[in-house]
Amino acid sequence: MLSIKDLSVAFRNRHGEVPAVRGVSFDVGAGETLGIVGESGSGKSVTSYALMRILDAGGRIAAGSVTYCGQDLAQASERDMRSIRGREVSMIFQNPRAALNPIRKVGHQIEDVLLRHGQATRSTARAKAIAALEAVLIQNAAARYDAYPFELSGGMCQRVVIAIALACEPNLLIADEPTTGLDITTQKAVMDLMRDLIRARGMSSILITHDLGLASEYCDRIVVMKDGQLVEQGAPQDLFVHPKHPYTQRLVDATPRLGATIRSLLPVEARRPEPEHKVHPRALLEAVDLTRTFASKSGPVRAVKGISFQIREGQSVGLVGESGSGKSTTAEMLVRLSDPTSGHILFEGQDIAATPAARFSRTARRRDIQMVFQDATDALNPRHTAATAIAEPLRRIDGLSGRALRIRVEELAELTGLPLPLLNRLPHQLSGGQKARVGIARAIALEPKLLILDEPTAALDVSIQALVLNLLVDLRARLGMSYLFVSHDLNVVRLLCDEVLVMKSGEIIERGPAAQVMANPQHPYTRSLVAAAPQPPETPVAA
Repeated sequence: MLSIKDLSVAFRNRHGEVPAVRGVSFDVGAGETLGIVGESGSGKSVTSYALMRILDAGGRIAAGSVTYCGQDLAQASERDMRSIRGREVSMIFQNPRAALNPIRKVGHQIEDVLLRHGQATRSTARAKAIAALEAVLIQNAAARYDAYPFELSGGMCQRVVIAIALACEPNLLIADEPTTGLDITTQKAVMDLMRDLIRARGMSSILITHDLGLASEYCDRIVVMKDGQLVEQGAPQDLFVHPKHPYTQRLVDATPRLGATIRSLLPVEARRPEPEHKVHPRALLEAVDLTRTFASKSGPVRAVKGISFQIREGQSVGLVGESGSGKSTTAEMLVRLSDPTSGHILFEGQDIAATPAARFSRTARRRDIQMVFQDATDALNPRHTAATAIAEPLRRIDGLSGRALRIRVEELAELTGLPLPLLNRLPHQLSGGQKARVGIARAIALEPKLLILDEPTAALDVSIQALVLNLLVDLRARLGMSYLFVSHDLNVVRLLCDEVLVMKSGEIIERGPAAQVMANPQHPYTRSLVAAAPQPPETPVAA
């Protein structure tokens, strides 16, 4: 169905042309699902954009052919491509909220595609749009037709994007990181839905991802890209169990999985003994009957329902659950960004919930509890350099300035593995891993006793994730901090946490040692979370 031969893509900038894809060749057969894996910057998405002829300004196909059903799309006119896009070849983009028009009802956005390609008339468009929503298993589809994107959850928005992509029943579907930001059970539901629809309609598909477990579970064949080149391809079992290229081996090693250790995620030459963690019997923080209720048009919504738990000194506790389970609301209350409706937060025996969140930042306790936010890009001021971001808590709370401030910022950069020359760069000049290190350096600047981490590695490539996770392990041992690690990635929680709390609908439904809960979950909900976690084929873990 699709044959790409010696494809090269280049982008023009003020210094000349920069190659993004170099001599890539692969085929996609009828009814086949091909996975394209690799890290950010490897050329995965650019290859698909070239296929669809939607490259950014300055981008061009420098060489090669893209043959779809006998037609070379690289040479096709824009008029022909407008007819092909959506009707013959369709794409699911990485960020569903960015892909949807925020001020247009989702039903109307599906109608736009149907009308554009002559698949419906004005009189039949509404019924066909509702049918498209029903096909992606959206409940009460007729009511959702009139919803705006901001009124839907991330998983629901992703389903709407899939409905738009499949509305004209294309022959080829390209899915670019379709589950980024989704919790683990929603991820499985979305991927199972896509697989079932693709099979039922006899379509071919391309799945672009950096999640090797996801690729191995849903793809018939996989190609691996690095620096714009295709370095290896084959069946998932062969590729991941017996990788031939060193880069593929590094990707496999860096993927959290059963049997792995935190150090085994690193390249062999970077591995070192894992530090010992001292966990004291004393409770550093204790939540007692903590509740949080929000007002809504339909009445009060209880987001957190009387939960109680402890975090001991030096301990790492994982907090897991689906979106909407109350994890982030709990984290916000503990870090004192919001007030509980009722209950107590005892920190070293002092009820810090008695101090309103608006005033807590001016108390001496502010330095003891810090947070690493989920999106490192959004957490940094785009107009401030890395050095300014790291220095902010030191200036505000410790009152440091001048040479003392500069020395401390450099110490923190070295501690978190951020090269000193990068301190003068703005966030957009840093990679995802470098921005994550800036966020961690800022959070530990005051040497807090408790660090709350909200999905700090969710959007990172596996090799960068491995470096950040190992950095967190080392910092915990060196500084004696306690962690609350909020995540939906159970494989990461298994590696980083001593104990785990499982939340569902605002309640803690299971707790215990992380290894024990993951290996032998007792609650049906926990079992569903563990079962939903994609696992790459079993590979020998190097010592």
